[in-house]
Amino acid sequence: MTNETTVVEKVTGAIGAQFSEGRETAAQVTSWLTEKGLDFAMNLVFALVILLVGWLAIKLIAFTVRKTLMRGKAKGRLLADFICSVVTKACWAVLIVMVLGRLGVNVTPLIAGLGVTGFILGFAFQESLGNLASGMMIALNEPFKVGDVVDAAGHSGVILEVNMMATVMKTADNKRIVLPNKSVWGGPIVNYNALGLRRVDLQVGIDYGEDVTRAVDVIREAIAHVPGVLQDPAPAVAVASLNDSAVQINVRPWAKSADYWPVAAATLTEVKSALEKAGIKIPFPQIEVHTASAK
Repeated sequence: MTNETTVVEKVTGAIGAQFSEGRETAAQVTSWLTEKGLDFAMNLVFALVILLVGWLAIKLIAFTVRKTLMRGKAKGRLLADFICSVVTKACWAVLIVMVLGRLGVNVTPLIAGLGVTGFILGFAFQESLGNLASGMMIALNEPFKVGDVVDAAGHSGVILEVNMMATVMKTADNKRIVLPNKSVWGGPIVNYNALGLRRVDLQVGIDYGEDVTRAVDVIREAIAHVPGVLQDPAPAVAVASLNDSAVQINVRPWAKSADYWPVAAATLTEVKSALEKAGIKIPFPQIEVHTASAK
């Protein structure tokens, strides 16, 4: 009986202690609600209003910035997207600080902590920041756009995508290459589409025994019938050099950038056919050997 009584007393005491703690907690909550509950509720309402109004204001600011940039013909959509993203994130940061401050949160340590964190992350992500800075330079200077054929960072291909961190290119053999913007902006960039027209540079050799003037006339007549060859600028056909086995003639028609390769192939085909029809020999590489006669 004594043991049972002791257990009952312990259970009863524990329950009483828990009940007392519960009453104390309830009393504290009631006291807090009575003294500060109304203020907290008002601050919460004001914080929600600030959040809602701020959200609408951020959307309006982002829309205005984008519209202004596009109306002013800023350097492409890439720059407009980047600037709008930066402005939006900065506005949200300010809005969150305002909301937390309204709720009574001390934001000073938070701001200081963000400053230190940003300093550390700046060192940790130097390469990424370099790509970002190069992306900004590409956006500002716009050396190419999507669809252009370019040589950049040691690669050639069609630009598929440009963002603030990387440039995506498709090569002629259908490979997809992602180039960090730092490597793209850090070297020469050759854009084959920027000016709209390209000169096709070809060379044809004729035998030394042929009439050079006649050969030039035949070549001019041949390329005049090649589809895609422009008459303005006019094609250029002229003797380039006297090589070991042939008289070298430069053949330089002009074409639209998109027609470059078809025009180059068609020009070679047409010139060869025209020279053959005219009986003008295109010699193979050869070497003449002269021996001294014995005395």
